[in-house]
Amino acid sequence: MARRYDSRTTIFSPEGRLYQVEYAMESVSHAGCIVGILAPGKGSKQAEDMLKATEKKTADSTVSSAAAAAATAPVASTSSPAAPTKSTDEDIAMKDESTEGRPVRRGVILAAEKRVTSKLLDKEAGGGREKIFGINSNIIAAVAGITADANSLVNFSRNAAQGHLASFDEDMPVEHLVKRVCDLKQGYTQYGGLRPFGVSFLFAGHDPHYEFQLYASDPSGNYTGWRAHCIGANASTAQSLLRQDYKGDMNLDEGLELAVKVLSKTMDSTTLDSEKVEIATVQLDENGMPTVHVLLATEIDALLRQHGLAKVAESTDEPTVA
Repeated sequence: MARRYDSRTTIFSPEGRLYQVEYAMESVSHAGCIVGILAPGKGSKQAEDMLKATEKKTADSTVSSAAAAAATAPVASTSSPAAPTKSTDEDIAMKDESTEGRPVRRGVILAAEKRVTSKLLDKEAGGGREKIFGINSNIIAAVAGITADANSLVNFSRNAAQGHLASFDEDMPVEHLVKRVCDLKQGYTQYGGLRPFGVSFLFAGHDPHYEFQLYASDPSGNYTGWRAHCIGANASTAQSLLRQDYKGDMNLDEGLELAVKVLSKTMDSTTLDSEKVEIATVQLDENGMPTVHVLLATEIDALLRQHGLAKVAESTDEPTVA
């Protein structure tokens, strides 16, 4: 049945599906794994808002469960008063006091698996990076899918960001840029003679409106905001790990640890090195301005060794020939 409706992107199947768009999404699932993690830092307003939202959701589910249990439970003749508990605000304050006096590194992280690894690559000529691109001084993007399609969209993103800077003398807000890119991607699924872009993006950035942000977009033109997300191969496994270990108030160092841990679980090899991994962050400098930092090979290797994930160096000793 699919073969009758997958020749054009503008033809819906009787089930309401666009097969060419689904095929484009399938190409993304075969690409290298990419992990994005939001690390607002303990004590920051952004972290507190995230914690309050999580606590409200938990409290609502607890109240509904308690109400359902009370409706079915027998009525007791006497009841003892519940023991007083500390408020959540006090708990948060106690946690913040434990980190007082120590600088908290905040930011957003993108970590990617590199599939093309060869000793013959000329890293100085652009062969060393293939997954993470700088868009503007406050935004970076990681891509999964067809790299040629990604290059076209990255150039479009850079032009849009520079046009906004020239017109308004300020960096483009992160979500505004994501919308521009997704509008273009959606157009390629609606008009005849075009094919969808076979690439998904993770956008990471910072602006004064919503501080640190992480967005994911797919070939259909949809985009969503995330605290932690993964695209590419083994994305479901990575999402399970992120749901278990992610904390809304983690700092940048904790986020980097979680990122390399997730990559180690989703890649084929259990040991990693700088030849197989790319990592970049968006942080705030001493003046409070966003800055992009792409980790060097030495920094990646040091990070992997710190968490016991580095590849053990092979011995160079050769047997002596008599």
